[in-house]
Amino acid sequence: MKKAEHLELYRQMVVIRRLEESAAHLYQEGKIGGFLHLYIGQEAVSTGLISMRQPQDRVITAYRDHGVAINCGISANAVMAELLGKETGTSKGRGGSMHMADTEKNFWGGHAIVGAHLPIAAGLALGDQYEENDAVTICMFGDGATNIGFFHEALNLSAVWDLPVLWVCENNQYGMGTEIKRASAVEEMRQKAEGYGMPNLRTEGGMDIMQVREAAGDAIEHIRSGKGPFFLEIVTYRFVGHSMGDPERYREKEEVTKWREDDPIGIYNKYLVDEKVAKAADLDKVEAEAEAEVEAAVKFAEESPEPALDTLFDHVYVEEN
Repeated sequence: MKKAEHLELYRQMVVIRRLEESAAHLYQEGKIGGFLHLYIGQEAVSTGLISMRQPQDRVITAYRDHGVAINCGISANAVMAELLGKETGTSKGRGGSMHMADTEKNFWGGHAIVGAHLPIAAGLALGDQYEENDAVTICMFGDGATNIGFFHEALNLSAVWDLPVLWVCENNQYGMGTEIKRASAVEEMRQKAEGYGMPNLRTEGGMDIMQVREAAGDAIEHIRSGKGPFFLEIVTYRFVGHSMGDPERYREKEEVTKWREDDPIGIYNKYLVDEKVAKAADLDKVEAEAEAEVEAAVKFAEESPEPALDTLFDHVYVEEN
């Protein structure tokens, strides 16, 4: 990777962090309604993963989707405006936090129902297989989704039909407020792929973007070579609650403090400086620019118009001429 590529990934991670922090403040001020699930702590996962895709590769994820949207090329302006329900949002203010999407960027959305997007991912991959497209569908989901029926149906069919799909379990170790060992018969989610004869890998390096990139690159290469689906489990950790309404009584403070020592942005910062890829001053500049970008996005979103009432049913049904 060239220096500019590294700095761009670093920028994306910092933009995600600052955008999520700003979103938390706006939510507390009552400017964002509904549910709000923040990606703070997990930035290395989506940034590393999506940096390894090619333009034809599709991305689909669950409701913790703001960071994924940024990584897929949706602007901070469009993400923030969507959070505030504005017409200038990526889904024109109709999707909000959990339903960001832009099919032109091959981002097929965040999905609110746990596990429900996995069959959709299988369908996307089936379509590409049928059309003989050289594309991989990257489907991201949390560890909690592996206990849902959709998960098993989708994995089974992807293995039966050798679909070009990368199943990515972001294992942040809690399904909402339930620790894995209290809800799953196995503590390594990749073991669930064994039942479908699916190649799989678990990486403990989910806080390190370079480890994520390596694991993702190998998995995507496996799929693109025509060997069928692959299951990748990435161990990570969210620094904040499951959602803004989470009282966070189920995790010990010492546990959260320990994981915060492995801040993914700090790890990448240290790597870039230690490997002499960039100087501290370069990274300071990137951080300042990211801060300004998010501040501008908040201003843009707050000043953007609300969707007009007469457009309430637009984009809901297909209109025939």
